[in-house]
Amino acid sequence: MATLPNPLPTLAADPSGRALGLRLPAGALVDTTAEGPWHEPLLWRADERAVPGGWAALEPARRTGLLPVVLDVGDGHGGPDRWELRPGGMSYPGDHDAEEVLAEYWEECAGEPDAWPGLAEPRPQDHDHAPAPDPDAVAARVADSLLADSGPLKAPHLALVPARRSADIPTAIGWTGPANHEGDTARLSAVLRSWEDRFGIRVVALGFDHLLLSVAAPTATPAEAEALAAEHVAFCPDNLGQGGDRTVRAYAEHRILDQPAWWPRSSTSRTASRTRPSPG
Repeated sequence: MATLPNPLPTLAADPSGRALGLRLPAGALVDTTAEGPWHEPLLWRADERAVPGGWAALEPARRTGLLPVVLDVGDGHGGPDRWELRPGGMSYPGDHDAEEVLAEYWEECAGEPDAWPGLAEPRPQDHDHAPAPDPDAVAARVADSLLADSGPLKAPHLALVPARRSADIPTAIGWTGPANHEGDTARLSAVLRSWEDRFGIRVVALGFDHLLLSVAAPTATPAEAEALAAEHVAFCPDNLGQGGDRTVRAYAEHRILDQPAWWPRSSTSRTASRTRPSPG
């Protein structure tokens, strides 16, 4: 995967991040992969459990090429040093076409290639009202809701990843959450890039085998939501049936329509067949 210069090695000699203009809490660099130590750090992870406000405190890192993400190290899977990361096995997200990837997934899960409905249209611009919220500001609010005491994450820790854009974070660290079905996470990042462009998503949280996205420009009508639901089902067929949503229409209504976040009600499992990370 093509990468920008990695600022993380600077933190080995300067853990506070002051050389990068940052003020970081105590943390550690992670270079552990399934094949052994990577040639440079893949990410920085804070030592302490994350709390509301922590994401916003890391926002200045963006100007250095480091993007914030919340890592869920609960559910018995431990931290990213135990996630079997494979950065060397990933291609570049820009080399893949999101619609081609989704159409292929749709054929696999539905068996009807001619029925693929195509990509959903982005939410129309409403020039009579305020512009859509800033995606990074929405991501910060969603992160705070996740990090509250009643949030859904078992053991959230803030992290910084060297990546060109938020959609590339899973690929940049070599995340293998969908390994039972898709070995090249860059293909998923290609879809995430498309959602980033059309709906203002950000990758807010990653776990061992699931991810959570903030959405700055969610669908506003049932028809828009149902059109997008086909993409979610192609991306992760396991979405149907989670939370009792057993039809595309029900899934669209309950988990896409006007929702500021797409996330799994129950995490997928690498031990299950045909696993993909759930976006909704």
